[in-house]
Amino acid sequence: MLFGERPFWWIGESGLYVNKQPKVQQFPSTCETGPGSPSGHAMVTAAVWWAVVSSLGSFLYSRTPSVVLSSAPYLLYVLMLVAVGISRVFILAHFPHQVVAGSITGIILGIILSRRVPAGRPLLFFFSVSIGLLLSALSIHAGLQQLGFDLSWTIALAKKWCSRAEWVRLDSTPFSSLTRDCGALIGLGMAQYWKPGGWSLPRAPTALCVALSSIALYHVNRLPLPVRPQGLFYSLYFVKFVIVPQVVMVLVPGLVHLFSHKKKD
Repeated sequence: MLFGERPFWWIGESGLYVNKQPKVQQFPSTCETGPGSPSGHAMVTAAVWWAVVSSLGSFLYSRTPSVVLSSAPYLLYVLMLVAVGISRVFILAHFPHQVVAGSITGIILGIILSRRVPAGRPLLFFFSVSIGLLLSALSIHAGLQQLGFDLSWTIALAKKWCSRAEWVRLDSTPFSSLTRDCGALIGLGMAQYWKPGGWSLPRAPTALCVALSSIALYHVNRLPLPVRPQGLFYSLYFVKFVIVPQVVMVLVPGLVHLFSHKKKD
């Protein structure tokens, strides 16, 4: 069910355009190597921003009991999902039904998971979930291979039909997503372990934290990783996303808290 095709390779593989291939334009973000169903970009956007939008909507309603004003974040949320969906279809990374499926799945995940925030969980919980996720995925992968499923079929198609070889990136493979999620889980647990509850900061230092964290994450995301050997790449990719929560939740707020208190003294 999840072995969805992507438009940029389906056009050539479908056999519908034998005589005349349609002229389509690809982009650096087109040539993703995983299956296309559902859209991961739409799903993650819907899930993550649901937490932000629902909190903002509740806050606005508590301050000004206006249904119109408290509904504004939800309207922006829908518009953002539409924009993300159109962009994914436009660059030939997904079909429309895959974007819709990703958005619906993301909204459901956002609603469920926003009620189960793992604040206060021990560090062992995050390690256990991360290792369990990794081992279960590897077990399913090995089992499907034994049953004769070729789980790397999408990588071969991406390499075959991508207009530029350098656009086929190792960080878009399904195993990269797995190592990213496992690393982020452990990083979240470590960040909560170093500073339970975080720092209580006024609005101005909090805004500064957001700006500095955004700059720091931009540069962390740009760090070049060696793609050979693949084991080294996946290990460093894992470490990279262990670092991300430390930067956002510990390092930047800690430095802002330190300097703001020194300034007051």
